Amino acid sequence: FMQVFEFMLRHSMMWRKTGRTRSAETCLTALNSFKRFRKPADLGYEEVTSDRVQRYESYLKEQGLCRNTSSFYIRQFRTCYNLAVEQGLTADRHPFRHVYTGVDKTAKRALRQEDMSRIYRMDLSGLPQAAFARDIFMFSFFTRGMSFVDMAYLKREDLQNGMLTYCRKKTGQRLSIRWEGCMQEIVAKYPDRHPAYLLPIIRKDGGDERRQYKNRGQLINRYLKKIGREMGFSVPLTMYVARHTWANIARSKNVPLAVISESMGHDSEATTRIYLASLDTAVVDQANRLVINSLSEEDLG
Repeated sequence: FMQVFEFMLRHSMMWRKTGRTRSAETCLTALNSFKRFRKPADLGYEEVTSDRVQRYESYLKEQGLCRNTSSFYIRQFRTCYNLAVEQGLTADRHPFRHVYTGVDKTAKRALRQEDMSRIYRMDLSGLPQAAFARDIFMFSFFTRGMSFVDMAYLKREDLQNGMLTYCRKKTGQRLSIRWEGCMQEIVAKYPDRHPAYLLPIIRKDGGDERRQYKNRGQLINRYLKKIGREMGFSVPLTMYVARHTWANIARSKNVPLAVISESMGHDSEATTRIYLASLDTAVVDQANRLVINSLSEEDLG
């Protein structure tokens, strides 16, 4: 019988081969965590009992992990367990029924409208890395809270006839955004970039694009946190804050919840897709214009 470590490793490799890179990475992360708990003896799926899973949860808490992080590891472990059940490797003993596998609401990570204006006006001349981090942050805000991974993979050909159209990496959902002057201003500041991409995040070919955007993202968040500390924000400034802030300002402008993506506040991604699919693109673009215009004309030059 195949044991737990071997099964999880095999599925991680399979998902990577089929292009499900994120699933492969989360499976491998969960496997390494469970290996540390086992130190490093493998076990059969018949040994995955409720008691053992509860002890694993206690171990994660002893490592200082918050409930959401602990739940993340356990959910990935549960996914592979359920696959083993489906494949007839073990009977389902329901070993996860006494551990927490939910997701707690996180602390508010949105800025005020005036804070966004301050960031946009910051004089970062002579600090090119910080200026780049700020510009990428603002580009996310201007594009309705576009996620960093989607920004990284934007192609020049995605911008045509005044519309930026792309598919979300997370959901495959196709979105279109009217191209605004403030977006063009940021892109124009960085002419030295890969000829295929719209933004200078992925800089070279070589098959390691994912590593490039992740490294770039870590550097950008590092500089954003420095900017946030300098401005006295209580919220750690990261790329996610741009997404959350867009949603909150949009709400304050009475934009319908149906316009705001799940990653910007909806509890259900499926519900968000249904809402957005039924909306005319012009309504979404009007909402984006409202949010962008909340920054003063002077801010936008």
